[in-house]
Amino acid sequence: MKLISWNVNGLRACVNKGFMDYFQEMDADIFCLQETKLQEGQIDLDLGDQYSQYWNYALKKGYSGTAVFTKHKPLSVRYGIEENEEPEGRILTLEFETFYLVNVYTPNAKRDLSRLEERLVWEDRFRSYLQQLDAIKPVIVCGDLNVAHQEIDLKNAKSNHGNSGFTTEEREKMTTLQQAGFTDTFRYFYPEQTDAYSWWSYMPKVRERNIGWRIDYFLVSTRLHDSLLDARIDFEILGSDHCPVHLIIDDEKLLSVSEKQA
Repeated sequence: MKLISWNVNGLRACVNKGFMDYFQEMDADIFCLQETKLQEGQIDLDLGDQYSQYWNYALKKGYSGTAVFTKHKPLSVRYGIEENEEPEGRILTLEFETFYLVNVYTPNAKRDLSRLEERLVWEDRFRSYLQQLDAIKPVIVCGDLNVAHQEIDLKNAKSNHGNSGFTTEEREKMTTLQQAGFTDTFRYFYPEQTDAYSWWSYMPKVRERNIGWRIDYFLVSTRLHDSLLDARIDFEILGSDHCPVHLIIDDEKLLSVSEKQA
């Protein structure tokens, strides 16, 4: 099973920059988007009969939003942690037979850190939600988590200490989440790989020089380790200030994990 996650930073703009070509070429089983920046009726994507589309729109126009396109029909879909109480459209949860998929766009603490306290409360609430799901069946979490966890996860760690996305508080929340039973799949396969980033500033020459941050993730319940085949980052794909990230899972082993838990 191939899963892809991409913060498209405005889907309508990304479609004009080759999104559909990439989508069709990848032929993913599940394709997750963050920061769609649109409302219902503002785009008509023809993804073919094999994909079902699920959208969580922000109330504010042109802001936030998530979507999931899937070949596998979910058993249930949840918009937000509680129904209809996430006005920024940041969380979509699809329940499948063998796992939960949670697509998330984590709030940014803002450059002046004015949203940091709100962000930390959100982190605790989100972790509790994932743990509740994990008690039922394994969880796959993907999306823009808006934090570079370790110094290896951004180019200029020293000069960015304390900045939004690399504060001690945000990094500690990511550590706590992993200690709660969730694995960063990219680091599971590539613990020492440097210069592996998923976001770059739009400032001139930044992306060309690969001055980036790795803030887009696939996290999984730790008991899914034996199901993991690979995780990768599509560095070369343009169309957004983020690039897509992938997770490849062995379907049969995933089913085996679910059966053991049952």
